[in-house]
Amino acid sequence: MKSTTVRRVTLSVAVVTALTGVAACGSQSGSDKTVGKSVTHVSPLAALLSAEKSTDKAESAKVRSSTTLGDTMSMTADGALAWDDGLKGNLTITYTGGKMAEAMRKAGTTSMQARYLPDAYYAKMSEKFAAQFGGKHWIKYAYDDLAKLGGGSGAYLKDQMQNTTPNQSVKLLLASGDVKKVGQEKVSGVDATHYSGTVDVADLAGKNSHLTADQLAGLKKQLSQAGVTTETIDIWVDGQDLLVKKIEKADMATGTMTSTAYYTDYGVKVAAEAPPAADTKDFTELMKAGGPGTVSGSSTSTAS
Repeated sequence: MKSTTVRRVTLSVAVVTALTGVAACGSQSGSDKTVGKSVTHVSPLAALLSAEKSTDKAESAKVRSSTTLGDTMSMTADGALAWDDGLKGNLTITYTGGKMAEAMRKAGTTSMQARYLPDAYYAKMSEKFAAQFGGKHWIKYAYDDLAKLGGGSGAYLKDQMQNTTPNQSVKLLLASGDVKKVGQEKVSGVDATHYSGTVDVADLAGKNSHLTADQLAGLKKQLSQAGVTTETIDIWVDGQDLLVKKIEKADMATGTMTSTAYYTDYGVKVAAEAPPAADTKDFTELMKAGGPGTVSGSSTSTAS
């Protein structure tokens, strides 16, 4: 496999991984730290307000998720994330099907480690990649550098990666004004209340980010080109007002995107450090060699 092909595959896959991995969470609420307790709520909105605050306050959790995007990819993620001071944590991400899995297989592996820190995201690539890049296994994606790419989607990615909690799904439902209580159900053996609603993706991207008018306009254009208009969100909240499951679905030009995530062990201790510099390649260096087309796919993932 030619080095340019390996470079293109690893850059594209790693950027998509960053986006879909963080989709297990969402953007930071900015809410206060009111403690959520098991109470009886008089309306879905009251219940969601309490769940949003309780989940934000928990500050960390174990995450298990799966994502599919038409025939482009299917992937799973498993690990733990913290959001008390920017996103931090570790996920093991495995591509299980689609074009991305085949591309990763050619690049030497279908599984990779994703490491999130407040200022950068790191992807551990294959031995085949390391053999062609001075023995270095990790690619570093500084969020400031990502913000310069892909128009509004790059700026949006930076914003999402630096301001993240899993209560984004709850916030989206609250902001949409379209939410209903479906009923009581079991999630992994735990009693939970199921809520559902539909949101306007571009409108809520503006409400839940810190983008400038120009950046937001660029993002909306990219969402439109990707065929993304609305997104259906289902969430399940337990008796302690904590989010335990979410499903997000959206029709896109490349197929239907479905993301399912489960949250457990809130408050778990999470430790993540930058990989050794001697084992890390900065993606901007790879971009200079491989060209801007190597980050294709980033705009279609921001909706998740």
